[in-house]
Amino acid sequence: MSEVTYYVALQFVFSDDGIAAGEAAECLSANAAVMRAEALSRKPRHAGAIAFSRTGDPSSGAFSDARLIRKLGDVSEDLSTL
Repeated sequence: MSEVTYYVALQFVFSDDGIAAGEAAECLSANAAVMRAEALSRKPRHAGAIAFSRTGDPSSGAFSDARLIRKLGDVSEDLSTL
């Protein structure tokens, strides 16, 4: 079993129902994910962004829960749905 850690920046946008997750961007490192999330959080009509990581085995599909690295803006820290 070979474990891999993925780093992700995820933007959140304002929608008719409140706030919705936008497009996710895979990044090379935790620092890169934070920098990308910071840039995404500053875009017009964006509520904010988060940087998070997930570790697991891609061949089996078993991954740990997402781990929050940084939250920017008016977004939830609940990563249970990711």
